[in-house]
Amino acid sequence: MALGGLAIGTTEFASMGLLPAFAHDLGASVPQAGGAISAYALGVVVGAPVLAVAGARWPRKRMVLVLALALAVTNIGSALAPTFGTFVATRFLAGLPHGAYFGTASVLAASLVPRERRPRAIATVMSGLMIANIVGVPGATWLGQAAGWPAAYLATGAIALITMAAVYLLVPDVREQRRGSVVAELSALRRGQVWITMAVIAAGFGGTFAVYSYITPVLTEVSGMAEYAIPVALAVFGVGMTLGNQVGGRLAELAPVRTIAVGMAVASLSTAVFALVAPSAVAAVAALFTLSFSSTATTPALATRLMDAGREGPTLGAALHHAAFNVSNALGAAVGGLVLAAGWGWTSPAAVATILPLLGLATLAVAVRMERAERRRDLALAA
Repeated sequence: MALGGLAIGTTEFASMGLLPAFAHDLGASVPQAGGAISAYALGVVVGAPVLAVAGARWPRKRMVLVLALALAVTNIGSALAPTFGTFVATRFLAGLPHGAYFGTASVLAASLVPRERRPRAIATVMSGLMIANIVGVPGATWLGQAAGWPAAYLATGAIALITMAAVYLLVPDVREQRRGSVVAELSALRRGQVWITMAVIAAGFGGTFAVYSYITPVLTEVSGMAEYAIPVALAVFGVGMTLGNQVGGRLAELAPVRTIAVGMAVASLSTAVFALVAPSAVAAVAALFTLSFSSTATTPALATRLMDAGREGPTLGAALHHAAFNVSNALGAAVGGLVLAAGWGWTSPAAVATILPLLGLATLAVAVRMERAERRRDLALAA
């Protein structure tokens, strides 16, 4: 199931590395091209809850297979898009299966292990998304530079087709699972902790995406890196994500709230440092590593928190994690595009977005306070 995450991570993040290329070929400016990234993120926001609920009664393995097929078709569509408007539309469609895939796969993975191992199981499924930033994104960026940006999306479509075969052959079909229902899944939306945890994610990751959405022009125009070296910088970012995900999966089993809080605080500091040290290629890449590690370390704890908050609707809860994650994607890209269009300079997205992880941290404090109040109320009612 992690292989599907490799396809998703490649198509989501490779667009950022290929942004100048498809902007040039399709007749868009760099700030306008950021709209394609936001369109993908919007697709995730829309598709995550809608498809998770629509497939509530489907066996989870079948749902994963259907969503992998949708990933393949929509990415091939992106490669064949003749105009910028069409490309933006296909990026929206490509985002639709994203959250539902991870939501369904995460719940299926969690059902295969003891309860105390759920964060690590979810981190394993998510590892494909992280590894994509070591192998898939640099590889797709290199392929796009060598053979044209459409080749990167064709390759992603091929990975999604391979995912279908791998899931069909290797993932257990857990037929004894209690079949879900639309009503049960939708019940997750009645819980305040679901919404406030989504707000933590949406704000907390915005700074990371404000930096990463425009990483190629920053590194080439400000840091002075050659274009052929960009895949190396993206790979370093991916190593940080992968290590952060694995470390975060273990820390989430010990101290989930503290893991989230520390990760977001360090992410805010890292965006500020990146804005300051961007003229130095080595320092900029080091700041990127710290940013990716710290922000991604919060992911397993936040995903598990959403699943627990959703209770009767775990698939929707897990899918909403990716919807919120891509609200932050759209937010970061939009904030970055606005300040760039205003002429504030290439490092301005990082400087302005430093506040976003701090907003996530403040929202987490509110969520924890609400949670404690709910527990006291439940204890009082039980007494």
